[in-house]
Parts: sequence; C-alpha cells; structure tokens
Amino acid sequence: MKLNRTTQRTVEILKLVSKNPEGTTLDEICEKLLLPKTSAYDIVTTLAEMGMVNVDKGVRQRYTIGLTAYRIGVNYTNNLDFISKIEPELRSFAKKLGKTVFFGVRSDHEVVYICKSEPENPIITTATVGSKNPIYCTSLGKAILAYSDEETRRQVGGRIRFRKKTENTIADKESLEAELDKVRRQGYALDARELEDHMECVGAPVFGADGNVLGAISASSLYKPTEDYELLGEMVAEKAMELSKLLGYLDF
Repeated sequence: MKLNRTTQRTVEILKLVSKNPEGTTLDEICEKLLLPKTSAYDIVTTLAEMGMVNVDKGVRQRYTIGLTAYRIGVNYTNNLDFISKIEPELRSFAKKLGKTVFFGVRSDHEVVYICKSEPENPIITTATVGSKNPIYCTSLGKAILAYSDEETRRQVGGRIRFRKKTENTIADKESLEAELDKVRRQGYALDARELEDHMECVGAPVFGADGNVLGAISASSLYKPTEDYELLGEMVAEKAMELSKLLGYLDF
C-alpha cells in the first residue's frame, strides 16, 4: 500500500510539535524532519487554519499543539472508557494466575499495550503501558489479527516487515497465515518465545458490543517446559470472553 507523502509529513509535524509545549519554529521542523521549507510552511499553515496547531507570533513564529488536536485526543480517551470496566477484572485475573496480564490494541501493524496488571511477585517484563511490539510475534497481536476481518488482515499483512527476534520468530507471511488459522481453531494465540527467548505469552481476543475485535488480553511469564499452555490458553480465552460480554458483546 502506497502511503501519501503529505499525510505522512503532516503526522510527523504534529508529533514533533506536540512534544514541545514551548513551541517549535518552522526552521526546527525543517531541520529535524528534513523537509523543504515551502512544503513544511504549506502544511503548518493549513494545520493552523484548521486549529490543529497554534501560531505564537513573535520574532520567530512558534507552533504549539492546537485545540482541535486536543479535542481529538479527548475523544480518543473517552472512547477508552471501557478500560475502567476491565481493569479490576485484569487485576483479579493476574492475581489468580500469578502472571502479568496485559490488554492491548492494534495500531497499524503493531500492538500497543494499554493496560498492565501484575501479581504480587511479578517477573520483570520489557513491555510497559504505551509501548509497542510487532503484531506478528506477540500473542496479543496474533489474537487480534486472527479475528480481524479479511481486508484488515490483508492490509496489515502488506505492512509487516518480518524480522527474527529469536530463533522461534515467525519469518514470513505464509507461516503467519497458518498460525492465524490455528489461533481461530483453538481460540487463543501463543507467543512461543518469539519475542524474547525466556518469555512465553498466551493471548485471546476481546470483542466490543458491535461484534468486532476490540483488542486482546494476554498472560505473560517466564517459559517453563512443565507449564500446561493449552490449559492456560483456555483460561485466557474464557476470561477474554467474560470481558467481551462485560462490554456488551453478545455471543450467539
């Protein structure tokens, strides 16, 4: 899928401006993003007209994030109100399993960790709230992708650049498709030490009231050859369905 260059530049400018509450000059935008001055000027002028950025006039104009962008962010946060419903469930589940439990959503061809609940004596995990990992080698990502519609799977698949994280990492599109078929058959996904050699994670999809996959939950712990990952998968899938119903999903 070919991406629109102007749109990419616009997003990059908004990200850069949002990181500096004191404002960013046009020269700084051009220097940091390697943009031609005329192109950058056209974009920020349009963003200012639409309220996405503010223009602080002075010796040198500085751009700060605008009210429209803020409102969009607030709307996004409001859409995540369901988090308050599932967080207590995730904390209870983490305590029951004695494992770290995550809730994540898809962001293009990656997974973003939205919630993290830990047991009393948690192991150290590299994933933190707000961080991202590839969709193809995480149990969260595979659970979400397996239950996404065919068009979404096709588009996301076209964006993935497979890289081996460990010796177990899925390395091509065909292997991923076969893995997603398996996920749909069993109802849960495994990250069989594909992201980190010492970690094994089990994930299952969470559905919204509209019936579409909303995200996924996972249980993560150190890999143990004696662990019954099939049983753990069934437990995670059962909890994911409980959360789905809590959010209004009707399982016919």
